[in-house]
Amino acid sequence: MIRRGRQLGFSFRTWGGARPGAGRPPKGRKAGASHLRRPSQSRHHPLHVTLRVQPGVPSLRDHALFVAVRKALAEGKSRFGFALVHFSVQRDHLHLIAEANDRRALSRGLQGLSIRVARAVNRSIERKGRLFADRYHARALTTPRAVQFALRYVLLNARKHVTTHGGIPTGFIDGRSSAPWFRGFSRPGELAFGAREARDEWRRASGSSDPPVVRPDTWLLRAGLRRVAAFDLDEVPGAG
Repeated sequence: MIRRGRQLGFSFRTWGGARPGAGRPPKGRKAGASHLRRPSQSRHHPLHVTLRVQPGVPSLRDHALFVAVRKALAEGKSRFGFALVHFSVQRDHLHLIAEANDRRALSRGLQGLSIRVARAVNRSIERKGRLFADRYHARALTTPRAVQFALRYVLLNARKHVTTHGGIPTGFIDGRSSAPWFRGFSRPGELAFGAREARDEWRRASGSSDPPVVRPDTWLLRAGLRRVAAFDLDEVPGAG
């Protein structure tokens, strides 16, 4: 007689995998950008980059802080194959339009820019520690329409925050951005109120007539943008 044994169940121990609380924690209270490997970067595609600051930092749009941030942006506007083409300084975040030769150039350029801005802000308010909450968020702009949408969103971003910043008056440009140096608005430059004053103030502060941003090199920002309709400086950009 053959005795049949009872089949036993196996319990497999697992290691790794998705688990609640696993992985590197975010630098701020919540993650601001994915930690997955970033896609490759083409030198032909400009980018829309967002950098968010830690909670508790005074508004970056306050005059003294903005002056410090703008100076830091200008000092790091062209390094390591990275170029800063446009920017918008908001209360607790920065929007940038940038170009980069490749992913390494983008990473090095933004790292240098972030360090300069952090040192400038911390020095201005006698603060220590990390300024930016988490990794930057970057989105490649691959079509003229995407470039137009991103520029509109960045240069007119202050109009989204009317309750926070008191609003930008009708017909006026946002002096806390690089909009004073943008020539692509649908209205004539002489009707973009505040632009000349902002450029004059920058010349006095920097001692130079060079703008705090660089001229674009990509076809999409130079010529491709002209293939879509220009936008007006009084428009309010949608969420993006």
